[in-house]
Amino acid sequence: MINHLWLKTFCTLAEIGHFTKTADKLFMTQSGVSQHIKKLEQQLGITLLIRDGKSFTLNDAGNKLFIKGQELLKSSQELERLITQDEPHEGSIIMASPGSVGLQLYPHLLNIQIKYPKLVINYDFAPNRSIEQRLANREIDLGIISQLSGLGSIVCEKIAIEPLVLVTSQKFHSIDWQTLLSLGFISHPDANHHGQLLLSKNFPEFEHVNQFIQRGYSNQISLILEPVSKGLGFTVLPLFAAKAFHQQNLINIHPLINSVSESLYLCVNKHAIPTNRVKFMKNVIKDFLC
Repeated sequence: MINHLWLKTFCTLAEIGHFTKTADKLFMTQSGVSQHIKKLEQQLGITLLIRDGKSFTLNDAGNKLFIKGQELLKSSQELERLITQDEPHEGSIIMASPGSVGLQLYPHLLNIQIKYPKLVINYDFAPNRSIEQRLANREIDLGIISQLSGLGSIVCEKIAIEPLVLVTSQKFHSIDWQTLLSLGFISHPDANHHGQLLLSKNFPEFEHVNQFIQRGYSNQISLILEPVSKGLGFTVLPLFAAKAFHQQNLINIHPLINSVSESLYLCVNKHAIPTNRVKFMKNVIKDFLC
């Protein structure tokens, strides 16, 4: 069995890439770090580092051990947390979702936190790809994404659907293709994807959003509808985001003949040990969004 202390020293060294800085981080001497690496190599019967004076690189075996060793150390940390602190309404939870569903969900979660003051909810608004990667790296406990993940380490459960809507300022009561062309488009990070899904189903002339003059761009979900509300262009957003805009009287959400919705998936890393607070939060989210 690999010595966890030696493995931690090796993984820290591989991450930092410097013996002295590794020693400082682990409150060890540089010779102590070297001894741990030497003992680990002796235990495994293989060389892990290609040494060149005071510098080094990982060989193939070292790279493999670094990747798998990080997973093992994270599992050990999760197991320790599970044993020492596993109350369903206490402790910290880190989660992320796209901004649209976050605008709807996060205020509800704050009410849950008020009810259970020892529960700490850390919530990030992020795009799908970022959430997937953070889940894969076990940097977050829960993630909500609007596209089914293809990563083998992530388990997804469909929990809701989120309609996509076309939004203009309130002075436009009906929409046709020529009106959209004259208005122009207010873009955002998911605009191409959302526009393709909704507009292609409702306008035969549509090919891609580049057909429209771009009148503006914002990567802040709460600000995308500001230029729209002022008549500067139209956009396509999930309904949650449109409904969360603070001045509903200034926008018009247009019903289109063919409705289009995105699925929402609640995701976890399949290798992570689920704590009771994570199980509790999963139920809270599903009850609210389903």
